[in-house]
Formats: sequence, structure tokens, C-alpha cells
Amino acid sequence: MAKNLIKYAWLLLLCIGTGTIVSAQSSEGWISLFNGKNLDGWKVGNNASTFSIEDGTIKVAGPVAHLFYMGDVENHDFKNFEFKARVMTRPGSNSGIYIHTRYQEDGWPKYGYEVQVNNSHTDWKRTGSLYNIVDIRENYAKDNEWYTEYIKVQDKRIIVKINDVVVVDYTQPEHPTRKEGEENRVLSHGTFALQGHDPKSVIFYKDIMVKPLP
Repeated sequence: MAKNLIKYAWLLLLCIGTGTIVSAQSSEGWISLFNGKNLDGWKVGNNASTFSIEDGTIKVAGPVAHLFYMGDVENHDFKNFEFKARVMTRPGSNSGIYIHTRYQEDGWPKYGYEVQVNNSHTDWKRTGSLYNIVDIRENYAKDNEWYTEYIKVQDKRIIVKINDVVVVDYTQPEHPTRKEGEENRVLSHGTFALQGHDPKSVIFYKDIMVKPLP
């Protein structure tokens, strides 16, 4: 116990001396992808105004657009990882979190999987769905309340949790069958993206974290 206290005190002094703040989560391997102040490390093409900063969160509100993580962590190229974010939706809103994707100037991302963010939109595929692959109808989160969306990728397996409840546990087959236009909806490697779905959808993201895995 004494050794741990000494180690913590030394780390605290080091952080103060360097002006660096290290969260408790960082000791568990979690790395922040969003600084709560601006969109440094992120990039969006068309309709960039869909994304803004409001009260330390990323606010999504506007025409179709996608915000891609293009920062220094893992050179924005992830394979195996744990990801989590705090999310809040307004009624009737739709969004998504893309994994293993690539930057695009326009259009719906062609690469990787989309993990759904939708608690009451007219699209019945609810929050946590692995869109068009493993779709769920049940609501595990509510509008106007912060919830945690967690995604883990390990080799060919994807686990999605909403507020610590497993809603998807999917292992990609060796030769997955995909319909036309979705041939690249497979695991490979890549970055993350947040979706702006339509002008009527308003969503907030914060505490966006990743833990790279071997």
C-alpha cells in the first residue's frame, strides 16, 4: 500500500511539473481521443458545420456528415481495441459510431462497421446494433440521458455494450456474405468516425476513449 502511495505521489508531482494531467483511467490503458475543447485530431469533409463543441462535448446537428478521428493515437489506425464514449440523444435522433473505417470527403463511409446510435428515430434498428449485420429492436438507452456505448474488437469478434449490458456479440465468419454496396462492411483495420445523419438529429458525445489491444 505504501509503495502504491509513493508511486502515485511521484506520478502526481511529475504531472504537475510537466503540466500534464493524467486521468485515473489512463493507468488502465485508456487514452482520450477528444480534449473537450476543440476538434484537434478530428477531420470532417463536406458539411463540417454539422459538428461543433458545446459545453465540453461534440455536438452533432446538421446535414449528413462524418467526423473521422485522424489524430496521433496509433496513427489513427486501429485493429484490436476497446472503445467507449458517453452519448446523449435528443428525441427522434439518429447517429452512429464507425469502426475500422477510412476518411471520406463525402457520403456514407464505405469501409468498416457502423454501431448504431438511435433510441427513438423512425429507423427501428436501435442503439448498439451492428448496423445491417446484427440489428436489435430493444432500447437499452433513453433520449435526453447520458449513456455509455462500448465497443470491443478482438481479431474477428465484436462485442457491443450499452451501459455495461452486452447487446451484440458477433464473430465475423471467414467468408462473410454482404449485399451489394456493403462488400467492405468487414473487419480489417482503420479509424473511428461519428455520424451526422440528418438535420433533425441532435446528438452529443464526450469522454471518447480507446484502449489499443495486442
